[in-house]
This record gives sequence, structure tokens and C-alpha cells, in this order.
Amino acid sequence: MSSVSTKGQPRKRRFDVTLFVGLGIAIGFIVLGHVVEGGSVSSLAQGAAALIVFGGTCGAVIVSFGAAEVLRAVRSLRQLVVDEERPAEELLASVSRFAMKARKEGIVSLEDDVDRTDDPFLKRGLSLAVDGTNSTLLRSMLEAENMSAFDRDEAPARVFESAGGYAPTIGILGAVMGLIHVMENLSDPARLGSGIAVAFVATVYGVGSANLLFLPIGTKLRARAARLAQRREVQIEGILGIQEGLNPRLIDQKLRGLLGVADTSPSRRLKGRAA
Repeated sequence: MSSVSTKGQPRKRRFDVTLFVGLGIAIGFIVLGHVVEGGSVSSLAQGAAALIVFGGTCGAVIVSFGAAEVLRAVRSLRQLVVDEERPAEELLASVSRFAMKARKEGIVSLEDDVDRTDDPFLKRGLSLAVDGTNSTLLRSMLEAENMSAFDRDEAPARVFESAGGYAPTIGILGAVMGLIHVMENLSDPARLGSGIAVAFVATVYGVGSANLLFLPIGTKLRARAARLAQRREVQIEGILGIQEGLNPRLIDQKLRGLLGVADTSPSRRLKGRAA
């Protein structure tokens, strides 16, 4: 019998460029509209406004979450570009192999194979099942771990969503500061333009960064956390099915239903055509 282990196999990395494509489309059309109306691209480049909005937003987020949590959120941006998640079909195939071996040789026969799997959650769950843990207790333990992992995965999303809440307000603060600068220099018309520019551009930076960058990133990170939690829920059902000795095909169909993945195996397609 072939091994059910997946350890040692390199995890395929898939690069997702939608973040850059979406940002390019959004910013490009906004700037294009500004130019079409007769504006200048250089008028949108205001260093003082950028310092106020982005520096102020960063400081507010650090106060809210702490430097360590903010750094963790920044590092999580890599997950939006480099996707290392296990494909659904690979997950289903792994659980099916475990189920078939347990069905033929008993669940204790999985002990060596479990030690070689590279999925920590699946490994812990199957180890508990092999050790004879009560199914009710097993479900409770795995669901608690899943909830804890979801909270951890969702934390970076909360950081970016908070940044999206702070940025527009700090942009308004930058606008007020620009108007203060204007009022202080009413006697010098040559300096009025820069103050007014900072006032309006700071608002653009605040509202724009919130709605084009921070909030979309937060939404994408939250969706990823939910997707990983769903995968773990599927693993829980698979582990419990293996423990109960259910038919491997029944387990596979149940998990496919939870994931919304169709069975594309040749035998299944032929049966569908015959029907």
C-alpha cells in the first residue's frame, strides 16, 4: 500500500497579482479622471499631506494594537501575494487515503502515517483519534483549536480595518492644519496655494487610502482567515468520520459538499453521463 504521508513534498506557491491589478486600476482611473478635468498629476503629490495622513494613521494603529501586532499585520501582506494554501483536492485526497487505510486495517494502523503528515491540525486531530479519544471530546477540542486559530488569522485584518477607519479622520485633520496655515499667511498670497493644496490633498490621501488600500486589504485577509477556518472544519468532519469507520466514499462526498467541490473523477463523470 502506498504511504499516505505528504511530508517532504514541496508546497506549491501560487502568485496572486489581483492586489496590484486592482490598485492599479483604481488609482489609474482616479488620476486619469483628475487629468481629464484639467488637473495635474504633480498637484496630487504633497509630501506634507502624506506625512500627516500616513504617519498619523500608523501612530494611531500602533496605539490601538501595539507595535508587535502591527508588524505581524504587515508581514501578513505576503499571504495576499504568495498563496501557499493546500488545494481542496489535495486535502480531500489526503483524508480519503487515511479513511481507506483505517477502514481496511483499523484506525490504529494510521499511527506511523500520521507522524509523517505535514498538516499540523490534521496531525493532531488524527493522533487524538488514534489514541481513542471520545468523539464528543475530540470534536470539542478541535473546534476550540479552530476558533483560536481563526482569531489569530483574523487579527491582521482588524489592524488594516482600523487603519481604514483612522485614515479619513486624520485626512480631515490634515485639511484643518492646511487651512490654519492658509489663515496664518493671508498677508502673503504666494504662500496660500501650498496651504490650500495640503488641505485638500490630505483629505484625498485619507479617504483614498482607506477605501482603496486599508479596507480592501482587511477584507481580503478576513476572507482568507474564514477560508482556512472552513478547511479546518472540513478536516474535523473527516477525522470524526474516520474515527467512526464510515465508508471512505461517504466521507469524501460529505467533505466535498462542505467545500463546494464537485467530484471530477473519471468514474464519477461516466456514471453521470450514463444516468
